[in-house]
Amino acid sequence: MSFFDRLKVGLARTRGSFTARVEQVFRQPPGPEFYEELEAALVQGDVGLPTSALIIERFRARRDTHDPGQRREALRQIVVELLGAPAPLQLDPPPAAVLVLGVNGAGKTTTIGKLAHHLRAQGRSVMLAAGDTFRAAAIDQLVIWGERAGAAVVRHAPGADPAAVVYDALAAVRARRLDVLIADTAGRLHTKVNLMEELKKINRVVARELPGGPVERLLVVDAGTGQNAIQQARLFHEAVGVTGLVLAKLDGTAKGGAVLAIAHELALPVKLIGIGEAPDDLQPFDPQQFTDALLPVV
Repeated sequence: MSFFDRLKVGLARTRGSFTARVEQVFRQPPGPEFYEELEAALVQGDVGLPTSALIIERFRARRDTHDPGQRREALRQIVVELLGAPAPLQLDPPPAAVLVLGVNGAGKTTTIGKLAHHLRAQGRSVMLAAGDTFRAAAIDQLVIWGERAGAAVVRHAPGADPAAVVYDALAAVRARRLDVLIADTAGRLHTKVNLMEELKKINRVVARELPGGPVERLLVVDAGTGQNAIQQARLFHEAVGVTGLVLAKLDGTAKGGAVLAIAHELALPVKLIGIGEAPDDLQPFDPQQFTDALLPVV
């Protein structure tokens, strides 16, 4: 099964709620009630009020929405525009660092393992840093993923200084002339000031040790959290300057519409998307492909 086919399967719950409701609205005659119902369908699909209002505004401005087929195509075009152009990871010239951020349970460590697998398949050499030193289980889990992907793991004892782990890992990357360091970080509750300060410390270490080098700061978001993901992303972005988002667990939620709100309200690119547990279930985010799976052409 291709990744696109798996993506369609992964978005089945969203299509069964959000997309199905929108299709019902499209069969109504145009008029004020039509736009009210369409906006309600978007909001209930976790698109959020600001993004829903923008979609309605763009939809009203079009003149090619006379029948359900035209309306569907118009919405597809608006969605693709909202999601923007594909945003690949910036990893050249090596060595590059990828800081992986996110709250507990978002799928951070699993995402790191799958990203390591993805980059190794591209022929890049990869090292992992077990920077989530607050959870021994996270360190052990990362070691297992490293073995699967063929990537060495720098680890300290549980409770060690996460910034020191990242520092040692960067030194090892330079010494071995490797391409990419992927660093795990603690599953910070974004309301905990001391943990955010520690994250800033890690960010400073990377900036100092890789002056001018490519650094990605990826926030892993559980797609099932819907609108709450936007508040998470805002706070992480304020702390360290998030460069892109990873949407994890999209296959287990009916809230796929939140992707549109995240892209619009945060003006941050979605760079990767995860739709399962297998190593190759993490792929670069393709806005057109996502739209085709969410709002298929009938």
